[in-house]
Amino acid sequence: MSRVFPTVREVLALDPVRHGAPRLVAGEAGLDRPVRWVHVTEVPDIATLLGGGELVLTTGIGLPADDAGLRAFIGDLAGVGVSGLVVELGRRYLSGVPRVMAAAAGRHGLPLVELRRATPFVRITEAVHALIVDAQLTELRATEEIHQRFTELSVEGADPDEVVRQAAELSGCPVVLENLSRQVLAYDPAGESAELLLDGWEQHSRRIRPTGRTAYDPDSGWLVTMVGARGEDWGRLLLRWPGSGGLGVGGDDLSGVDGTGTPPTRLTILVERAASTLALGRLIRRDAEGLERQIHRTLLTALLDRSRPVDEVALRARALGLVLDRRHLVGVVVRHRADSPTGDPGAGGEWGLADVDPGPARLRDLAEAVGQAMRDANLTALTSAVDDHAVGALLALPDAAGEDRALAAFAAALRRGRPDSRSVDAAARTGGPAYPGRPGGDAADAGLIVAAGSGVASLREAGRSLIEARQVAEAARRDRRDLAIFRLPHVGLAGLLHLLRDEPRLQTFVERELGALLAYDARHPREQLLGTLRAYLEQGRNKSAAAAAAHLSRPAFYERLARVARVLEADLDSVETCLSLHVALLALDTIRTP
Repeated sequence: MSRVFPTVREVLALDPVRHGAPRLVAGEAGLDRPVRWVHVTEVPDIATLLGGGELVLTTGIGLPADDAGLRAFIGDLAGVGVSGLVVELGRRYLSGVPRVMAAAAGRHGLPLVELRRATPFVRITEAVHALIVDAQLTELRATEEIHQRFTELSVEGADPDEVVRQAAELSGCPVVLENLSRQVLAYDPAGESAELLLDGWEQHSRRIRPTGRTAYDPDSGWLVTMVGARGEDWGRLLLRWPGSGGLGVGGDDLSGVDGTGTPPTRLTILVERAASTLALGRLIRRDAEGLERQIHRTLLTALLDRSRPVDEVALRARALGLVLDRRHLVGVVVRHRADSPTGDPGAGGEWGLADVDPGPARLRDLAEAVGQAMRDANLTALTSAVDDHAVGALLALPDAAGEDRALAAFAAALRRGRPDSRSVDAAARTGGPAYPGRPGGDAADAGLIVAAGSGVASLREAGRSLIEARQVAEAARRDRRDLAIFRLPHVGLAGLLHLLRDEPRLQTFVERELGALLAYDARHPREQLLGTLRAYLEQGRNKSAAAAAAHLSRPAFYERLARVARVLEADLDSVETCLSLHVALLALDTIRTP
C-alpha cells in the first residue's frame, strides 16, 4: 500500500475524531498502520467481508457478550489485517470496553480506541475518505510531474548528470548511477556529504542485492532499478530512501512508512522513469553518433576517390556544422602498426598488441578515440574509418599558421585517451565511458601511428592531403621512432617508395633486381636466401653482425651469402650493387604491404 493512505495516528488527530474524545486503550505500536478505508459495522462476523487496512467503527451493540466471543472477534479482525478498531461508548459499553477485549487487542498489536463522546460516524468517514482522496490526488499530481519532467529531459537529450540531479531534486534523496562494475558514473548527494556517500562505494554497492529488476533492499535502505534497453543492461540507478524526512515534488512528504517497509510508490515510479530516460538518452546518442560517423565516412570517401562534386561535399559538411571552404585543410590518418596481433609478430610483441582484438570492433574503437581526441583538442574535422585498418580525419583550420599547433594538440589528446580495442564494447555492457583509454603512455606505446599530409588551401586538394597522410602512415609502420606525428620528410626513402608502390616501373625494377632470388626461394622454401640478403644489407654489409642477426654460424652464413651472389650474379662487395639491392628490398616490402 502506498503512502497516500493516512495512518491511524493521523486519523485520531482529525477534528471529527477529536470531538469524540478518543482514548487509546491498546495497540500503541500499531498507530502508524495505514488506513485504507473506514468501515462501520455492528455485526460480529464482519471480518469475512474485509480486505485489510480498514479502520472499523462500532458502538458494540452487536458484539458477543461472552469473553471467548470477544477474543475471537478481535482475533478475526487482526487476522485479516485491519488497521484498528474504534468503539463508541454509551450504547453497549458505558464506562469503557471490556478488559478481555483490550487484552486481546494488546496481544495482537491492534490499536483499540474508545470514543467517550457520541460522534456521528459519517463525519469520521467523510473526513478520512476526503484525506485519502486528497492524498491520492496529490500522488497523481506528483506522478504527473515526474513523468513530465523526465519526458522533457528525454526530449532535450539531457546528459546523465542532469538526469541524476533531477531525480535527486524530485525525491529529496541521494541518487547514484553506476555501471555493472559498481563504478560511479554520476551522483547527487541531495545536500548530504558526497564524500560519505561515495566512500568505499564499490564494496558497499556489492552488498546491495535487491530481488527483481526494480526493488528495495531494506537492509541497506537503497531503492534500485536496472538501467538498459534492447535487452542489454549497462548500469544500476540507486536511490537511498531514509524512511523519514524525505521531501518530494512541491515539498510533499515521500518518506512515511506504508506498513510494508517499502518506499512510496512515487519513488519507484521516479527511479524507473529516470532509468528509462538514461537508457533512451544513451541509445539516442549512440544512434546519432553512428549516423554522423556514416556521413563523415561518405564525405571523406568522396574526397579520396572524387566520387562526388567538391561543392556537394562542402554543402553537406556545412549542414553538419563543419565549414570546409575557405579553410586550411590537413589530412590526418591514424592506424595501428600491425593490422592484427598476429599480422606482424615483431610489432605485436614490441608494441604490446598481443591482447588487442582485431577486426571491425578494433577499428570502431580507434575511430571513436580519434573523434574524441578531436573534440578534446577543440578541433573541427571530418573523422571516419577510411579502410579496414585506418581512421582518417580532415582538419579544417582558420589558417596555415596554426597547423603544427593543432596537430600537436590532437596527438596529445590521443595520447591521453589511448584506445583499447576491447574497452568500448565493455563500456556498452557496463555503462562505462564511451571513449575509454588508459592514461599515460603515448601513441607509440599503444602501437599507433599518427600521420599527416601536407596542408592545402582548397577543398579540391583535400583528397591529395588525405592520400599523402595514408601513404605516410603505411610507410611509417616500419619506423620505430617515437614521433608524435609522422610527415612525409620523416619516412624518407621508404615514404618515396610507398608513394610509387603502384608504379609499374618500380615493380619492374624490383623484378629485375630480385626476381632470380625470389624464384630460387620459391623452389627451395627451406633456404629463404632473401632473408640472408636482408640481414646482410640491414647490418651495413657487416658479415659477422649479419650472421648473428640471422642466427647462423659465420661459416654457414658466408656459404649462404655466396649462394645469393651466384643466384643474382651480383658482386655483394660492391657498394653500388648493394645499394640497388637494398632499394629493391625496400620497394618489395612496400609493394607487399596490403
